[in-house]
Amino acid sequence: MAAEPGITGSVNGRRQKMGQAWGFGRYGGPEVQEFIDRPDPVPGRGEVLIRVDVAGVNPLDHMLRSGLVSGLDGGRPFPRVLGMEAAGTVLARGEDVDGLEVGDAVFGFALTGGGTYAETTVLSAPNTARIPAGLSATVAATLPVTGTTAVDVLGQLGLPAGATVLVNGVGGGVGLAVARLAVGRELRVIGTGSTAKREQAEAIGVRFIDYTAEDVVAVARELVPDGFDGIVDLVGGTSLRTVAPLARDPRNVIAVGDMSVPDLGGRFVERRIDRESLERSARLALDGVLAPVITAVHPLSDALAALAAVETGHAAGKVVIKVA
Repeated sequence: MAAEPGITGSVNGRRQKMGQAWGFGRYGGPEVQEFIDRPDPVPGRGEVLIRVDVAGVNPLDHMLRSGLVSGLDGGRPFPRVLGMEAAGTVLARGEDVDGLEVGDAVFGFALTGGGTYAETTVLSAPNTARIPAGLSATVAATLPVTGTTAVDVLGQLGLPAGATVLVNGVGGGVGLAVARLAVGRELRVIGTGSTAKREQAEAIGVRFIDYTAEDVVAVARELVPDGFDGIVDLVGGTSLRTVAPLARDPRNVIAVGDMSVPDLGGRFVERRIDRESLERSARLALDGVLAPVITAVHPLSDALAALAAVETGHAAGKVVIKVA
């Protein structure tokens, strides 16, 4: 367990504080996670240092910890801090930062490997945006990964109103965001998930198929005999291969996590994570069109449980960590 934070010196005239973070000292499972003390990161060129108010929790976090996608760690040495998305307040700027000022409330991606399950972190300025008035930090913290993914998936499909879409794995944060946005675009949405995910999905207008109690393919074919206009897969593996043939056109099978989808004739999601994309997601959230279903808010001291809920698949909706 980390010690109480304390002042350790100064960087560029700013006092450098020793803060608490939840991270890992080597690749592995949940057993490698631990609280660590680290000084405030120093923002480099094109980066901002923020005080983290809220961090979003995503499957990508435990994938990074496990070493499955190590190319996204920013090349930082161990120990590393978990988390890829956050909302907070700018404390300092590096060189060549445009459009963001000290004191701004912002949200964005920690693409530099600084992590977000922490009291402070650095965000890539081109991948960070101001939080608009009227949008809470809690909602903003869900948009860098969850919100922009939902926008990108449906933009890539480009389905007209009245079209049918199957969301395979609808119960998680991204799945519910995709479904909510799709319903707002007047698409007919069918979603698969476990029993615990039914209530959240049905509340936003999804026709739910419980894969633990029903034959997904049989029920889906009964509901949409001619095949789906689009399929959004958030599960991958065998599940993806089971539902992919339900699409009328295999090119309209979009996978968010399984990069083998081209083998089935489908496509991997094309991500847009720049400031413009963040601002677009924020506008949709303000308008109520993109409304993340936040089902659990944990303190930083409970980061282990927050990530465990996502990693085990037990979380219905979006999980966040409230740091400040």
